[in-house]
Amino acid sequence: MKKTSPVAPPSRGPSDHDVRTQIVEAATEHFGHYGYEKTTVSDLAKTIGFSKAYIYKFFDSKQAIGEVICANRLSMIMQGVDEALSEAPTASERLRRMFGALVEGGTTLFFHERKLYDIAAAAASGPWPSVRTYEDQIRKLVAQVILEGRESGEFERKTPLDETTNAIYLVMRPYVDPLLLQYNLDLATEATGQLSSLILRSLAP
Repeated sequence: MKKTSPVAPPSRGPSDHDVRTQIVEAATEHFGHYGYEKTTVSDLAKTIGFSKAYIYKFFDSKQAIGEVICANRLSMIMQGVDEALSEAPTASERLRRMFGALVEGGTTLFFHERKLYDIAAAAASGPWPSVRTYEDQIRKLVAQVILEGRESGEFERKTPLDETTNAIYLVMRPYVDPLLLQYNLDLATEATGQLSSLILRSLAP
């Protein structure tokens, strides 16, 4: 008689993925209300109804939870940038829209989700891996727009690409870095337009 392999019983309770999502969602709400710095893992455990030890099964620290939340928020800003660039007709307009969308996304987060913005600011002071990823995405996008402008004849081609990319990022940084933006909010809208024009003049062939 042919033997059959024993069938594992169905797992009980939520999957690890569901638990992680539940913890992140609860932490996002809690941090959004009380702030990141003032919240402990014990506070989150009480809010969710889990033990502190159970939360540590999925995240090794409060920062690890904050890291996911920060990455989610920065990803939302980049999605807004992608939408802003989707129908830009020229590389020059793409650069303007990119700068504007980055500043708009950051200021919206600051004014409407200030407690969560504080996580991004704390992450930038680290910097946490999510912020490094965010910065890399911006630099790559800047380089891509520069290449498009060079191919179309809008931008000069003599300056090394990495030098141009880094210079543009440094000009933009006070208005796109979460830690620095909070000190430049009064000038952010005006600066976006004027600095975009300055950058584009410097890129002219």
